[in-house]
Amino acid sequence: MSVSNVKIQIVTGDSRPIFKQIVDGVRMEIATGGLPVGTKLPSVRGLAMQLMINANTVAKAYNELTAQGLVEPRQGLGLFVSEPRQLLSEEEQQKRLKSAVDNLVNEVAYLDFGSEEILREVQKALTKLDGAPGTDDRD
Repeated sequence: MSVSNVKIQIVTGDSRPIFKQIVDGVRMEIATGGLPVGTKLPSVRGLAMQLMINANTVAKAYNELTAQGLVEPRQGLGLFVSEPRQLLSEEEQQKRLKSAVDNLVNEVAYLDFGSEEILREVQKALTKLDGAPGTDDRD
């Protein structure tokens, strides 16, 4: 059983806390198929050493990923990517989508880009998810 190398980067200038950057990075790796179901994640200490951060920060991120149902602990074996399952109601999913879009619009509002260019970038980012496990088109 091999341990996957998690391909995430910590950005010191990022407004998100480091544990959130880890959560977001692992979520994206899972969504894009970089970490398929059943993949063993590095140990808390192993990822902390890889990212050169405090092990408590990794533990906090792993706890959050477990609470979200993205990973599952296996007694004595470690943490593994779990089968995708939707833990949120349709209403909560819609609420989070709207919030994420509002945040995006707020972030790019002052930039000198037109709607078409912004939509093109969003489409490019979403294309990475096409065909990834647990995704579907709701167009």
